Amino acid sequence: MRGGQRTRHTGRRGDAATASPWQRCVDGRRENDDETQAFPAPILSSRTNPDELLAEIRRTEALITESRADQVKQLILRLQQKQVQQDHRKFRFFKELKAHILPLTNVAFNKSGSRFITGSYDRTCRVWNTATGTELHTLEGHRNVVYAIAFNNPYGDKIATGSFDKTCKLWCAETGKCFHTFRGHMAEIVCLAFNPQSTLVATGSMDSTAKLWDVETGEEVATLAGHTAEVLSLCFNTLGNQLVTGSFDHTVAIWDVSSGRRIHTLIGHMGEISNVQFNWDCSLVVTGSMDKACKLWESVSGKCVATLVGHKEEVLDVCFDLSGQLIATASADGTARVFSATTHQRLVTLQGHAGEISKICFSPQGSRVLTASSDKTARLWDAQSGVCLQVLEGHTDEIFSCVFNYEGDAIITGSKDNTCRIWH
Repeated sequence: MRGGQRTRHTGRRGDAATASPWQRCVDGRRENDDETQAFPAPILSSRTNPDELLAEIRRTEALITESRADQVKQLILRLQQKQVQQDHRKFRFFKELKAHILPLTNVAFNKSGSRFITGSYDRTCRVWNTATGTELHTLEGHRNVVYAIAFNNPYGDKIATGSFDKTCKLWCAETGKCFHTFRGHMAEIVCLAFNPQSTLVATGSMDSTAKLWDVETGEEVATLAGHTAEVLSLCFNTLGNQLVTGSFDHTVAIWDVSSGRRIHTLIGHMGEISNVQFNWDCSLVVTGSMDKACKLWESVSGKCVATLVGHKEEVLDVCFDLSGQLIATASADGTARVFSATTHQRLVTLQGHAGEISKICFSPQGSRVLTASSDKTARLWDAQSGVCLQVLEGHTDEIFSCVFNYEGDAIITGSKDNTCRIWH
């Protein structure tokens, strides 16, 4: 669950992690004391020698045979071209959807961006066509607020909804049929995520636990117990073999998915955890907290490698860019910051909002940062210079959710004014 209206708790994004064509960290891992160790992928830049990178990929990935080598090199060249392309896009307001009769809670795209979903206090989730703004399905059946929502990206054929009625439901994205109702939590479900393989759904609850559910059978696979307060945020790593959870008990836990065993407890924050996320190569976890700080942790050792400070109020959201090289933080002090995940230095401060920023995300290309604020606007920023490129105006109340589609050419904003807006 990414975003969500804030009642001073922030449920993380349950956008399911998107599997990459080149699972670098799959083959860069080794077993040691039953812990998976992931080795960072090489950094691709416009200056990277494509032949050297191809050779390194072939050394670590047996599936890249001689017959496929040229195809992989062409993909590398295309990625390099994308990196140097100047993004001068200006987003235009396309359509306002009065999506629900009661306030929205979250919005989420499928991978292609052709559809998006909205959750609401009206106990429903609705499926929308992005191109036309028309409603495709209303997913009805919950008996309380639908708070956490996600597509099973990259597939996009299933939807999970988590509710204050203590259940999670699994739906067919094409027909709106309910496949399963997951029952077992003793309190509200406030975050959820699919694993990258779309075989499991993880849910986090106000009952201080997370649970894993089998997508095929609808059965509970494991209860992840150990937190002493609400679990407000969770995220699978790219492999799907580990899950990280963040809690109101000020701690973060890393879990082994296959056994349900807690691998590490990350202790150091002095306030509630607002958000947690793995980077792409599975080597790092970033955490944001109400203690005004963001921390960076090694996933293998559980050690804190950096504390990113500077905000004057609570850190309400935090995220990596898709490459894992940048970290963005959003704060109740009305500013956002971009840090280097490598040097841990602050690169830019994004200033301009007149109210707290509750949601932040990078564009898929990593060149833009999108923020949502209580000042009724969303803003688009240059990630390198910190310059505000565009102000998305029109909502009449706080914007609590904003998200790019996978291509980065569409944005959805969700507001307490009971509407969401599509921007192309």
